[in-house]
Amino acid sequence: MPKGAELYGPIGTGLLTLGVGNYALTLAETHIPSGLAALFITVNPFWMIGVDLLIPGGERINPKAFIGMTVGFAGAVWLVGPEALSSGFNGETVKGFLILQVSCVAWSLGSILQKRRHDKTNPVLVGAIQQASVGVAVGLLCLIQGDWNVQLSPRVLGAVVYLAIFGSIVAYSAYLYALQHLPLAVVSIYMYINPVVAVTLGWLFYREDFGFKELGAMLVIFSGVWLVKKLSTTT
Repeated sequence: MPKGAELYGPIGTGLLTLGVGNYALTLAETHIPSGLAALFITVNPFWMIGVDLLIPGGERINPKAFIGMTVGFAGAVWLVGPEALSSGFNGETVKGFLILQVSCVAWSLGSILQKRRHDKTNPVLVGAIQQASVGVAVGLLCLIQGDWNVQLSPRVLGAVVYLAIFGSIVAYSAYLYALQHLPLAVVSIYMYINPVVAVTLGWLFYREDFGFKELGAMLVIFSGVWLVKKLSTTT
């Protein structure tokens, strides 16, 4: 367990990724549909690599890895783009896009700083520290604003429990573990896998459409992931 000043690291990176990053994402989805948000946020891997290059001491990344990132990006756009873009572009769309770029920068900066700490603390414990500190910070903001209007229902509670277990404890801990053990270019492309998981779960549980377009887009995404893994580091 980190003690004293050692706690500032995970608290600070948590406030960037989960605090600013997730808050900006949530705020953006009050302006644009979630499908459009999923499309816009696929630029995050490019932000992550770009921010890492701007900060001295970053990883040496083979420029060829950008080929794989571009392929994966194209697959993600193919998968979620047509439905997302059907909502059209207007002032709210631009606002949502700009807010999401703030989310991407904050998430990328927090992730990079956490990776550079070379923290030997268990990733699950790091995630717990980050999430607890962000929960306290956001709770204080709500207390200051006096906004405690929560409308609970069995469906809402079920969603919160699901996200707490699988989105926070499982998925976020896995993300922190990946940050410790994988090159940044490889970690960054998890964003391309999210739409694949969403489409697959939609087909399995809600019998949403799944055809050649979805299958082709997934193959393109997996090809991009393979290329990034193969070309991510210099030799």
